Amino acid sequence: MQKFSFNRRLVIIIVCLIVSFALMTVSVAIRNKKSTPPLIQQFGNDIVGLTDRVVALPANGLSGSVSAISELLNTYQENQQLKKQVSELAQTKVRDQTLAKENKQLKQQIKLNDSLTDYTAISAAVITRTPSSWQNQVVINKGSSAGVVKNMPVMSGSGLVGRVAEVNKTNSKVELITDNNDAANRFAVSITTKAGKTVNGVLSGYKSATGQIVMDNLTTKSKISKGDKVVTSGLGGVTPKGLFVGTVAQSVGSDYGLSTKLYITPATDLSDLNIVTVAVTKQ
Repeated sequence: MQKFSFNRRLVIIIVCLIVSFALMTVSVAIRNKKSTPPLIQQFGNDIVGLTDRVVALPANGLSGSVSAISELLNTYQENQQLKKQVSELAQTKVRDQTLAKENKQLKQQIKLNDSLTDYTAISAAVITRTPSSWQNQVVINKGSSAGVVKNMPVMSGSGLVGRVAEVNKTNSKVELITDNNDAANRFAVSITTKAGKTVNGVLSGYKSATGQIVMDNLTTKSKISKGDKVVTSGLGGVTPKGLFVGTVAQSVGSDYGLSTKLYITPATDLSDLNIVTVAVTKQ
């Protein structure tokens, strides 16, 4: 009985194998003949494709995010480098402009020094100019050790800018021609008119709005024209005679007596003093 049961099982297994092989053969034949796979195979393929897309979507998104962050970091680094280069170029431009300006001032100073044939020139740099006394004085880096003496005229650019008011060992204080202080020792100046007459006066103030020096206490009513040259007169014995101060810009009449106020355009831009020359009279 047991032997019969075993034989029956064996027969069933063999039949199942034969049916399976037959089905596989038929499936392969059908697949080769048809342009589309069977329905079950299509369903399986769709499931596999959907699974691939579900798995690939986060992976592709993560890859894209990493790539975007990397590009953002690279852009930031490039931006920082460009900012640094722009800053360096700006600094270089400012430095070049400063050097060009100083070079121009030095050339003017050399030309001025060559013109001072009756003086020994002591070149100096302005080291201090405080806002509270901007129009009144500056401090230069030459003092008694360099031969500077009180009341020596100080030149810059094309003409007179002031005189030494105080001398220390290594520096000096210069009183400017634009000094508005009433206690200041006024600069005596003169003008030779086109008619050949000499008009004396003093520098008494400064008009900051126009950058002009005020000249008054004139000794005559002679006609003074715009462009007439103003030089030191030497009166009072403080400042030597003949140093160029500037040119007449405007003449203003007055109701009392001889007074006529003049506005003088300085020979040098006194708002931008960096290098000056102390003129020492030759013995």
